[in-house]
Amino acid sequence: MDELAELLILVVEDGASIGFLPPLTLSEGAAYWENVRQPEVVLYVARIDNQIAGTIQLHLCAKQNGRHRAEIAKLMTHPHFRRKGIARALMQVAEDRAVQEDRSLLVLDTREGDPSNLLYTSIGYVQAGRIPDFAQSANGELHATILYYKLMEKIGFPLSEPH
Repeated sequence: MDELAELLILVVEDGASIGFLPPLTLSEGAAYWENVRQPEVVLYVARIDNQIAGTIQLHLCAKQNGRHRAEIAKLMTHPHFRRKGIARALMQVAEDRAVQEDRSLLVLDTREGDPSNLLYTSIGYVQAGRIPDFAQSANGELHATILYYKLMEKIGFPLSEPH
């Protein structure tokens, strides 16, 4: 858990908008990861040379009317491993698992203006909306978040966009 907590601390200190503000302690980070262990949360960890290079979570909706959807959450890349395709690879793994879990709709949100917006649109996510003043940064500034979705092809049942 400590290595995951250290990754969380690093990305938060680097300005990532993932629900936390600096300074974040090791015990706070470890407590977060302990709470991630839920049956509906699938966690993937990317490693390079036995060091955590990134993580992603797939939250499978358990509601009766939402068992066709999942949420992409907490995509993190270690600052030393950025621009190496890790985030893109983690997204692919999460999307593949969503299809295996028979999820046809993926949703996510990210702070407006962050580099992640370019990643999401480049892999087929569609902007669904913008919420102003959604997340606060360490300096107290409020930032908008962008909501995205992606329709996935279910195995054997290709989806088409509405006309």
